[in-house]
Amino acid sequence: MTSSQVGKQHDGSEAVGGDAPEEGYERGLGSRQVQMIAIGGAIGVGLFLGAGANIAKAGPSLILMYALAGAIVFFIMRALGELLLYRPVSGSFAEYSREFLGPFFGYFTGWTYWLMWVVTGMAELTAAAIYVHYWFPTIPQWVTALVFLVVLFVANLISVKLFGEIEFWFSMVKVTALIGMIVIGLGVLTFGFSSAGDTAAVSNLWAFDGFFPKGIGSSLMTLQGVMFAYLAVELVGVTAGESEDPEKTLPKAINTLPWRIALFYVGALTVILCVVKWTEFAAGVSPFVAAFAKIGIPAGAGIVNFVVLTAALSSCNSGMYSTGRMLRNLAESGEAPKVFSKLSSTKTPAFGITVSVLFMGIGVVLNYVVPEKAFGYVTSVATAAGIWTWLMILISHILYRRAVDAGRLPASSFPAPGGAKCSWIAVAFLLFVTGLIAYDADSRICLYVMAGWAAALGVGWAILKARNPQVTERREPELEKVG
Repeated sequence: MTSSQVGKQHDGSEAVGGDAPEEGYERGLGSRQVQMIAIGGAIGVGLFLGAGANIAKAGPSLILMYALAGAIVFFIMRALGELLLYRPVSGSFAEYSREFLGPFFGYFTGWTYWLMWVVTGMAELTAAAIYVHYWFPTIPQWVTALVFLVVLFVANLISVKLFGEIEFWFSMVKVTALIGMIVIGLGVLTFGFSSAGDTAAVSNLWAFDGFFPKGIGSSLMTLQGVMFAYLAVELVGVTAGESEDPEKTLPKAINTLPWRIALFYVGALTVILCVVKWTEFAAGVSPFVAAFAKIGIPAGAGIVNFVVLTAALSSCNSGMYSTGRMLRNLAESGEAPKVFSKLSSTKTPAFGITVSVLFMGIGVVLNYVVPEKAFGYVTSVATAAGIWTWLMILISHILYRRAVDAGRLPASSFPAPGGAKCSWIAVAFLLFVTGLIAYDADSRICLYVMAGWAAALGVGWAILKARNPQVTERREPELEKVG
């Protein structure tokens, strides 16, 4: 989205020379949808499936890793919140990178965020195939992944009108189910019922080789997987930024993030690891499904498996929607082919969705070639792309605060606590996680993928600059007064 398309200027008049932002889309998400999407965005395949492998690697110390990463994610979201209330604009990550770091960074960030969602879609398809494997072990993973890909693709082409409401109910299912798991787990711990009652105890957190059974180093190595679990929480910034009342819905959604992390990640994992000792969990199996199977509640594990399946499909569905939308934003900025800016008769960016789904199909191929490693490969690439996006948010925030302090830009109505200091801490943490990715032989491949991706984008930028030089020039944003 170009700077001329931001909307209204400070005086309230229409910005000259541009269309209304996201013209043609259904708009106006209410607070109810924004809040539930915000809550549901913190619950995904990284928690439901990825936590199994991480528990096997780190034991109970994984709880601490989720808490540490959660604090950093909160810093990121408060930085994004301050930027969004300074200038609420769709395609925010690319727009702020473009404004504070230059056009190339906006271009690079927009395309990399698209890549993150494409690869996340692959991860969700892989996870969904694994969940179905729980019921039908004879069906190959790639077949299930392909079926889900086609079904969700068709659904995305039909309409975007009910997107907010559908995601609201998907999130409601996830939240209700997770709270139910926590309550049942607490019941097992308190009253000792079920087949897990005899062995369930808080002491399970340290009774089997301590809280750090594999050492602190092994615990830190799980941070890359933990950060993947938090991918997409920043999507609420885009959603709330497009809502009817961003100055109210956005701060509320972001400020509830700490308790969501405390309850759904730290709380849920703590309860599960008290009910079932950590040595009984393994990669490729949802810890929630395994815990309910251990408790022995009739059909409990099957119900949980269904819930996590819907969670994976919900995230993949959101990914298809987001990728089509991001491609349209890039096209409107002149940074992608104009064909991506067109809407179909059902008001969907059909061409962008189609191209994105074709790339998501690579995940189906991975499930055919290396089904046992597909999830690990795609999550590491998604994490690397997500880290870049988060770094751009943080660096944009740091530069924005400098501009405010110098009197060049107006202050936001939602300042981040600690100012730029917390953003610097988060930058250092993300660079540390990148170092961990480089150190780990299995996940290191994602850095090679990202290097190839950067090279491809560099070639694309050179071609763009040669054909359309004005697109690559820095432009002053037109601000919309909020708050």
